[in-house]
Amino acid sequence: MSTETLFRRICDYAGRPDPYPLYTELREHGVARQEDDSYLVGTYHEIAALLHDPRVSSDVRLRVDDPELLPSEDRPAAFIGQDDPEHDRLRRLVMRPFGPPHSPGRIDALREDITGIAAGLADALDGKERVDLVDEFAYPLPVTVICRLLGVPQEDMPQLHAWTDAIIMGLDISPDDSEEARRRQRTALDARAAMMDYMGGLARARRERPGDDMLSALVHDSSPEGPLTEPEVKAHAVLLLIAGHETTVNLITNGMLTLLRHPDALEYLKSDPARVPRAVEELLRYEPPVQFLPNRTVLADVEVQGVTVPQGSRLTLVLASGNRDPLRFPEPDRFDPAREDNAHLGFGSGVHNCFGAPLARVEAQIALTTLLARLGPARLAEDPPPYRRSPVLRGPRHLPVDRLSPG
Repeated sequence: MSTETLFRRICDYAGRPDPYPLYTELREHGVARQEDDSYLVGTYHEIAALLHDPRVSSDVRLRVDDPELLPSEDRPAAFIGQDDPEHDRLRRLVMRPFGPPHSPGRIDALREDITGIAAGLADALDGKERVDLVDEFAYPLPVTVICRLLGVPQEDMPQLHAWTDAIIMGLDISPDDSEEARRRQRTALDARAAMMDYMGGLARARRERPGDDMLSALVHDSSPEGPLTEPEVKAHAVLLLIAGHETTVNLITNGMLTLLRHPDALEYLKSDPARVPRAVEELLRYEPPVQFLPNRTVLADVEVQGVTVPQGSRLTLVLASGNRDPLRFPEPDRFDPAREDNAHLGFGSGVHNCFGAPLARVEAQIALTTLLARLGPARLAEDPPPYRRSPVLRGPRHLPVDRLSPG
């Protein structure tokens, strides 16, 4: 089968439960030119090198033709859609109240709060014979945490959920020019505009009455480079809210799905919860919540495994394929919760590595530790479960589990 349609096949929803055979095909070809003249890269060492290559750009303006999607003064791109030096300036301003080096204790200080939220969600599962681990645990945990961090009122979470779902649906980057795909994109634009307006209102309120949340810190930043403009605050508040929970939902859900499929590994972790942090790293390798980065453009001709990727070409870096590369990881298709030397690509790498990685790790460690202790004997009610539509942010939409009587 031609590799020119490989990206189309990867994006096909029918393959969402198991895209890994397609990634094996990709690695066999190293670099695969697609029918739209973009290029896929799926081998570990090449992906890692390209993530650190200054000739590879993340600037959203280089890959968007539709004027509606282009950044503007009122709707600026967040730092993940920009290159240095502007990327570096914005990222440092946003990171100041979020974590090290300016707020080194913030994530550790959240551990007790996250543990309490997880315990409360586990309490609500007691007595139920069937639970949906997405709706009843994996989603509410990280979204509650990020809303508290930002200072978003809990009663507004359902509306934020609806907006987020619409935005994620609009991120469907499959080669689909149907009217339905265009409708999803328009809906996503409307949802992002509404969420930006909402965050702008919260930011203005914090300007008048600051609290101890991140929005207050962003609008009152007194560093020489700050503060962010109001449109920049809105754009980054939306980014923080969505990125601050979407990938973690998938990490927790993919984690429990993997453990329920590997009962020996589940018992291995239950017998010693101190093993969970290393297991989370293996889950980030084995079933990463972000499958690939479709948003890169080469600024000059780049040679990858003997193939010249011409200047101006779009580049898709398939992180999940690199994570299964046998030239980097022994027995890459085997889930090993005790795996060492696990320099996975689950959070990317280089200047655009995931800024929320420390929080996601803590949330996943606490979530899995709590579920291992509190869920009890259980089995998957559906395998494979129903998956979300996005091929980029891949994870089950629901994870129904039947709880069994002990013994």
